[in-house]
Amino acid sequence: MKLLTLNELSAPDAREAFQRCCGARAWVERMIAARPFADHAALHAAADEFGNALQRADWLEAFAHHPRIGESALREKFKATATWAGAEQAGAAGTAEAVIAALAAGNRAYEERFGYVFIVCATGKRADELLAILESRMPNDARTELDAASAEQMKITHLRLDKLLEEA
Repeated sequence: MKLLTLNELSAPDAREAFQRCCGARAWVERMIAARPFADHAALHAAADEFGNALQRADWLEAFAHHPRIGESALREKFKATATWAGAEQAGAAGTAEAVIAALAAGNRAYEERFGYVFIVCATGKRADELLAILESRMPNDARTELDAASAEQMKITHLRLDKLLEEA
């Protein structure tokens, strides 16, 4: 869709579009209210501004909209972003079973430690790289990890905003 189209969407349609980029309702509502965006740079600047204003509960809400890295089947819950998430995680496909098993175990350990799904911008990364990132972040304290996960969420958000504007 073109930026002009995004700017002119009804609030419900804009909500649906922005939710595909970031699942935090506070961020989505601010993005809807900030329209119209003059250009792509203004869109991305608003995304950052509103991302920086999010609280822990907002981030957790955004994280809950992501499947686990390396999941072989994206659940129904993520149907709206399944194509994007699948493409973002393409590097995990065709990986040795041992790495996939370690990634699954790491995901479970991460969720037990931090209380939310492991968030990483997986675009262009192989499964072994994702596993190494997960393992490197496990020693983080809760605040450091929330900051790391939030930064990764914003990378994903920016990629998805670009994908949104590339759609026909």
